[in-house]
Amino acid sequence: MKVLICGAGQVGFGIAERLSAEDNEVSIIDSELELVQRVSDVLDVRSFVGHGSHPDILDQAGAQDADMIIAVTLYDEVNMIICQVAHSLFDIPTKIARIRDQSYLEPHWANLFSRDNLPIDVIISPELEVGEMVLRRLSQPGAFETISFGDGAITALGISCDEDCPVIDTPLRQLTELFPDLPAVVVAIVREDSLFVPSAEDQLLAGDDVYLIAQGDQVSRTLKIFGHDEKEANRVIIAGGGNIGLYVAKKIESDHPHVRAKIVEIDRTRAITVAEQLGRTVVLNGSALDEEILREADVSSADTMVALTNNDQVNILSSVLAKRIGCERNLCLINNTGYMTIIRSLGIDAHVNPRSITVSRVLQHVRRGRIRSVHSVHNGSGEIIEAEALETSPLVGAPLSELEFPNGVRIGAILRGKDVIIPSGRTIIQTHDRVVIFAIADNVRQVEQMFRVSLEYF
Repeated sequence: MKVLICGAGQVGFGIAERLSAEDNEVSIIDSELELVQRVSDVLDVRSFVGHGSHPDILDQAGAQDADMIIAVTLYDEVNMIICQVAHSLFDIPTKIARIRDQSYLEPHWANLFSRDNLPIDVIISPELEVGEMVLRRLSQPGAFETISFGDGAITALGISCDEDCPVIDTPLRQLTELFPDLPAVVVAIVREDSLFVPSAEDQLLAGDDVYLIAQGDQVSRTLKIFGHDEKEANRVIIAGGGNIGLYVAKKIESDHPHVRAKIVEIDRTRAITVAEQLGRTVVLNGSALDEEILREADVSSADTMVALTNNDQVNILSSVLAKRIGCERNLCLINNTGYMTIIRSLGIDAHVNPRSITVSRVLQHVRRGRIRSVHSVHNGSGEIIEAEALETSPLVGAPLSELEFPNGVRIGAILRGKDVIIPSGRTIIQTHDRVVIFAIADNVRQVEQMFRVSLEYF
């Protein structure tokens, strides 16, 4: 696939890194020479200095025969124009744009992005995506990662196994014997920073991070079995009143009336603006690194500190400080993937990474076959994929025990109509089943082939 990426910041770099590693033909454009030089030095991609909205630059980058353009510059309006130019002059089939300002995304303006107006096929809103993930983490505090599939019927969980986990040192095959009606499957384990798909004889060890796929309404029970009985947060402190912090506070007010939230915002003008848009949320003007401000926010009696500023160091340090003062749990936003390896040792319970979320959304549209959803895990080492099985799929019609799966692939759940099926060797996938499957990055292409639409289908 030939892909043009406009914007070489963290998100653009992350997308280019992932797509080029999968042998796609990638070209990246940015007006900043230093950013373009960084991409050229590290990645095997074609790079161009210039404005992605300029026709001549797009032409130089190969827009004439591109399959997809991804506009992730810093400015919404530039991203929109890029897609318009790509459509009007080059007829690029798939146009993806990052739109951050929520006013563009109001339901009553939905026609704005139609083919006859601004022809954008896929809109990615990192603030909205991150905000929704933060809210899911607040509702399931025992998991460090929570992803919804199958219209909410299936949930993928990332769970840490500590010394008190009841099922450590137990072969996975025995979990089925101990909990025969548990609608969950362990699909991957991270051990000493290495991700792998376990066999039935593998045991969970203290310190492991485990990825499970479970029936959506059985998440709380699944967490309890793995030693996590944390209650849903009722008192939340939000550090940062930016777009994400404001979105989370608004959703808490509208959807979770029992939850009390407070926001700490360092910029006085922004704090006043945020306070005017909220009803019962208390807004404090000050630094989340100021212990007096945190004590004024009563962080010692809070269930969760959610750090959502645009500064990774502030998010990490304020989360650590809040916990030291007495806050039960913390969750922070981290953009720099370099911090991922140390945050657990600092006492960070969970984190969200906007770049990873955005890359996952893009991959959903890059993946071939009937792919409905993609979520990248462990910094791109694996993917959880939801795909529809068509009658031409090699998965359809035979018991799973008779099919040959690569070692790095595991089916976690099947959605048939409204019914969730936790697979066994006797399970037979049927046409139009929605399959949630985990794959190590090296095996993703093989998963795509399982769900490819063959010519026989038409």
